Amino acid sequence: MTMTIQPRLTQVFRFLHARYADGVAELAYAFDDGEPLVERIRFPNAPAVPAARQGAFDAALKLLHLVAGVSYYKAGVPPKIELADGPLDGATAHLVEALYLHGLAEFAYRNGLDLRGRINFPRSTISPSPLLGEGRGEGSTSPGVEKNAAPVLGLPKRTLVPIGGGKDSLVAVEAIKAIGGEATAVWIGNSPLIAACAERTGLPMLNIQRELAPELFELNRLGAWNGHIPVTAVNSAILAVAAILYGYDSITFANERSASAATLEYEGQQVNHQWSKGYAFEQLLGDWLHSHVAADLDYCSLLRPYSELAITRAFAKLTPYFDAFSSCNRNFRILGPKPADRWCGQCPKCHFVFLALAPFLPKPRLLSIFGRNLLDDESQAAGFDALLEYQDHKPFECVGEGAEARAAMYTLSQRPEWQEDALVARFRDEILPQLDAAQLALEPWLEPSAEHRVPARLQAALKAIDA
Repeated sequence: MTMTIQPRLTQVFRFLHARYADGVAELAYAFDDGEPLVERIRFPNAPAVPAARQGAFDAALKLLHLVAGVSYYKAGVPPKIELADGPLDGATAHLVEALYLHGLAEFAYRNGLDLRGRINFPRSTISPSPLLGEGRGEGSTSPGVEKNAAPVLGLPKRTLVPIGGGKDSLVAVEAIKAIGGEATAVWIGNSPLIAACAERTGLPMLNIQRELAPELFELNRLGAWNGHIPVTAVNSAILAVAAILYGYDSITFANERSASAATLEYEGQQVNHQWSKGYAFEQLLGDWLHSHVAADLDYCSLLRPYSELAITRAFAKLTPYFDAFSSCNRNFRILGPKPADRWCGQCPKCHFVFLALAPFLPKPRLLSIFGRNLLDDESQAAGFDALLEYQDHKPFECVGEGAEARAAMYTLSQRPEWQEDALVARFRDEILPQLDAAQLALEPWLEPSAEHRVPARLQAALKAIDA
């Protein structure tokens, strides 16, 4: 199909419909009066939706339609949003407006846009209980569940654990396995590296496919706005549908506490590359699922209490994964026997994972994982400077806080086996004199926070991480 619209001049973004049949969810959008943009999500070997869960499934599908729309809305950022199904209740409107504003903050910053005051979803002036008039009133509610809670569906006590191919999700998997929890490794898309990591876990596996509307790429050719979207939010909404469809009572991500830290502040707004991995979004979506989908569907991050350094300490014990995992975004699609097939050695993710693991692994073991010593390469100085927030802001990547990186680098600067490596020596001689050594201790980063939403039946897994 040939499109003739100019995306940046469009006036209305329209949510047309969300339909589901035979394991395929169809999500349709349009700009102005243009042709529909249709995305498809494919759920493999999908069972029939149980009658008792139909209302919850419909609510989760509606949320997926709203959340996945962010991929298309950003192409034109028109001033008006229209919903074919009518206005949203207040809680739903609040959730999606927060997601579009904060989840697109990096996109707006890079494109010189200001989305504040621009993202307005039609909302009802009345906010009835989500149980009224939506076919979800049949279930019983548990004692203590708030009045506006969705029904308790009696979902099976098992967990969907999203696998990303990196260290964090593998730490979460092994913690759940350590307490005998029933879990499934789930991922979205076609990455062979993720598939290999999922297989290595030994868990049952679920691979869901997301097919973007092909016209989106035509819009890009026609000059659409482009940039980062909150993909974790989209994946979370997909997994909410999957949890109801297949029967799981928890969706447990592996997002660390530093995901909540902003990358930078721009014209009074916090810009966080990882906003949809942060605690604010986790709270919004977790509460919304309890009130609109199922009171017994929990959404959380098992690693929320932990810093990146605490997680890498835990991962350093998981030797069976050392030759399979990768956090490198550039080599994400490549699967090969050599470290260079999994780690480019040049990107912020490679830099940070190398630096964060270094305090917890014998040096030869770390070098065998990456196939090289990134800290003995002077050409990598600028990349590590950004991680340290030295003469630059933290990269727009899923990496830890600058203070964490400084603590890790300081630790290495005190160890004889690392002291002579080019970038460690440079840190000791040039950067360390400008810092307060009292702020560089590693140990405080290894202490867990009490702030999390891990449900009671999984909290023993936190002790497995601390062990």
